Amino acid sequence: MASQQELRQLASLIRTYSLLATTEAGSGHPTSSLSAADLMTGLFFGGTFLFDIEKPDHPNNDRLIFSKGHASPLFYAVWLAAGVITEQEILTLRKFDSRLEGHPTPAFPFAEAATGSLGQGLSIGLGMAMNARLERLPYRTYVLLGDGEMTEGSQWEAIQIAAHYKLDNLIGIIDVNRLGQCGPTMVGHDLRVYEKRLASFGWKTLCIDGHDFSEILPAFSEAAATSDRPCMIIARTTKGKGVSFLEDTNGWHGKPLKKDDLEKALEEIGNGDRSIRAGIRPPADLKPHTPAAIGIEPPSYDTHPVSTRKAYGNALKRIYPRYPQMVVLDAEVSNSTYSEIFKKQYPERFLEMYIAEQNMVGVALGLAARGKIPFVSTFAAFLTRAFDQIRMSRYSDANIKICGSHAGVSIGQDGPSQMGLEDIAMFRTVLGSVVFYPSDAISTERAVEEAASHRGMVYIRTTRSDTPILYGSNERFPIGGCKILRQSKDDFISLIAAGITLHEALAAYEELKNRNIPVRVIDLYCIQPMDAETVRKAALETNGVITIEDHFAQGGLGEAVMSALAPLAVPVHSLAVRKMPRSGKPMELLEYEGISRNAIVRKVMEIKKSRQ
Repeated sequence: MASQQELRQLASLIRTYSLLATTEAGSGHPTSSLSAADLMTGLFFGGTFLFDIEKPDHPNNDRLIFSKGHASPLFYAVWLAAGVITEQEILTLRKFDSRLEGHPTPAFPFAEAATGSLGQGLSIGLGMAMNARLERLPYRTYVLLGDGEMTEGSQWEAIQIAAHYKLDNLIGIIDVNRLGQCGPTMVGHDLRVYEKRLASFGWKTLCIDGHDFSEILPAFSEAAATSDRPCMIIARTTKGKGVSFLEDTNGWHGKPLKKDDLEKALEEIGNGDRSIRAGIRPPADLKPHTPAAIGIEPPSYDTHPVSTRKAYGNALKRIYPRYPQMVVLDAEVSNSTYSEIFKKQYPERFLEMYIAEQNMVGVALGLAARGKIPFVSTFAAFLTRAFDQIRMSRYSDANIKICGSHAGVSIGQDGPSQMGLEDIAMFRTVLGSVVFYPSDAISTERAVEEAASHRGMVYIRTTRSDTPILYGSNERFPIGGCKILRQSKDDFISLIAAGITLHEALAAYEELKNRNIPVRVIDLYCIQPMDAETVRKAALETNGVITIEDHFAQGGLGEAVMSALAPLAVPVHSLAVRKMPRSGKPMELLEYEGISRNAIVRKVMEIKKSRQ
């Protein structure tokens, strides 16, 4: 543990390199880094924070999330002071081939997650704290928060549920430096406002001077000793601390110093000995319990129709013994998504996240970062609220599985507020994500299995209505595949569908068969990545393609197929949701939107007539 004099020297070193790195980069956020330099110096080198720098993934290391990710110069400078990176490397900040990106990402192995989209770090830290509780590990999770981001609703989602679960291994630190990007924050330096709000949610609060080590060190010790509730350190700081012409001065957010100003600033900080470094105390070497994976039976259903949402719940329960790192999260709709089936069997691995989807995805990211396989479920429509957390999770290379239920107008009478009609488009934009849209119970169960075994983000779209069983229990549904359900050498056109509209396409096939018009029917159960070869072959062997989907036309299955067929001169006809949805019976709505079996038959007949 460093003395207060040594801590002041280390803080000067950290400020020095925060300024040097941003000036060298020509961009960055030096003033936001200077304000929290003393807090992070006290945390790292004051004896509370436990971390084995030789093993950044050690299961007992304390975790640190920089929710105010724009203060990355501080983040990297602290690790420099710990001897993790060199003086030469920190000067590569923000350069194309550097692992020290403008906001932290896991390209730097000491960054727990990608941060910088403000309001998300506390949720990520909450997930890591949940992981410690699940595994009975002693580590604590610290989250550095900016005062400006405390206006984000996702922060208060996290604050509320952390208190509900009494996560005494979660410690937040608010850097109350008063100034945001454009001017003063909402409450400025009034620490009591933060204190009252947080205390009302059930958090322990500690208000301190964030530049006084005689207050910083005891605060970290007291926070670490807190039991039965999380703790928030509310620190009054000065933006630009240590440089007189930057201190508490508006207009410097996100601006590096020019070289002449840099020299003046370094003189004020006092360069001292740039070679000094400090150690961090390593944690105890405790091993987490790792249950062995065991074999599981294949899915089994009789001939009765079953909804794909219920098959999702059945699958979670069935596959858990093979994937014991699974954790299931739900947004207080588990009796509709059917994740309650898993909850009843494995209640200790189920986390109720209540109606707070942004926080739920952030928690899932924290769990995934610590090696869990989180399955997240809610109505597909409500996932749009959490899209920022979803896209940021991808930048953390997160291993998260998400299920959106009640997709499309086929949910019926509940009306448009409950209908997921944008979700395929949303997840198709997530780089490298897998998008499953199963049509029966067997394909759903297999999709869940594929999701659990795949390293990366997977979305599974499920529907409300019971649907017939189409496949045998031994059928496999690999990522990037599709199934040809009806085919002949004389097929007039190819029908490509998934989910509820696949059953409409099969019904249309029977009607067209009675009219002596054979058509090909393809189950595009995996929309991304797509089996483009099979789709192209079908388009070339028939007179084009009709896509049918219970989703808006923009960004859905149809446009995915069009992209795959773009190099070919083949016609693609899209049947999709194009009218304002309304309440009604499922079949009424499918007909109204022109995606029913009758609509498919009409379209085929129209095309056939046009070719005569």
